[in-house]
Amino acid sequence: MADVLTELPGVGPSTADKLIEAGYLDFMKIATATIGELTDIEGISEKAAAKMIMAARDLCDLGFKSGVELLKQRQSVWRLSTGSTELDTVLAGGIESQSVTEFAGMFGSGKTQIMHQSCVNLQMREKIFADLEGVVEEELEAPKAVYIDTEGTFRPERVVQMAEGAGIDGQTVLDNTFVARAYNSDMQMLFAEKIEDLIKGGNNIKLVIIDSLTSTFRNEFTGRGKLAERQQKLGRHMATLNKLADLYNCIVLVTNQVAAKPDAYFGVAEQAIGGHVVGHAATFRFFLRKSKGDKRVAKLYDSPHLPDSEAVFRITEKGIQD
Repeated sequence: MADVLTELPGVGPSTADKLIEAGYLDFMKIATATIGELTDIEGISEKAAAKMIMAARDLCDLGFKSGVELLKQRQSVWRLSTGSTELDTVLAGGIESQSVTEFAGMFGSGKTQIMHQSCVNLQMREKIFADLEGVVEEELEAPKAVYIDTEGTFRPERVVQMAEGAGIDGQTVLDNTFVARAYNSDMQMLFAEKIEDLIKGGNNIKLVIIDSLTSTFRNEFTGRGKLAERQQKLGRHMATLNKLADLYNCIVLVTNQVAAKPDAYFGVAEQAIGGHVVGHAATFRFFLRKSKGDKRVAKLYDSPHLPDSEAVFRITEKGIQD
């Protein structure tokens, strides 16, 4: 691996080892890094970092693409069912790959239930790849999920219950789900960065879940004096998640906490945490709220191409249903 990185100008064996130690294992990782990130590594100057990045971009063939090429790239997008036909319709067929989808809402609104259900539905492979032409299901490796739990809410027994409700083996779902418990924002960001290592290790990661996205940041960075630092760190985390979704054609799902809006006289009295940083980085944004009994309402209020709309679904013992 170090021998490959020495193809870059100014990178000898010792510098290559430092890059690998810092997590820069290939040209793409370096090509998408910033000069500041590389100069944090001992012995790399700004000038050397700039040369490395430019050379890596040339080797990765990064540049402008025509609209036709992007349209072809979009043909590889696949969708994952939420379990609710009505909610899938709002999403034009299901949760979209190559994107970050956020579900925000108060406690008990169903955020974690949707995350658990997504792990189950990922194993229903005949539904996942229905949109892709020329893909033979038998030739596909088992798709796997990564679940980064920041609030201690992942319940394997609930996953098994939902799997049985869907008619599939719960043990298979758990076998294909990697779970990590993050106790602070640094651990959360590190686990997200390690997902690339899982993929390079031969795991077919198709679903990445962060439940919840902002809780660790919210607990650590309190007060307005730390707001800028929190948002910068959160921005870097969102950039990592977007890069994973784009480069590896996977789905990224995040749940988000809400805060009260004291000045709201009409409409929704809560807003998602994370401000504009999360707002701009998330591709699709939902707000969940409780309704009567086991009913929940999901409102899509931000999307690049879909209209604002609502869907009603139920949370039952079997999982997410219409």
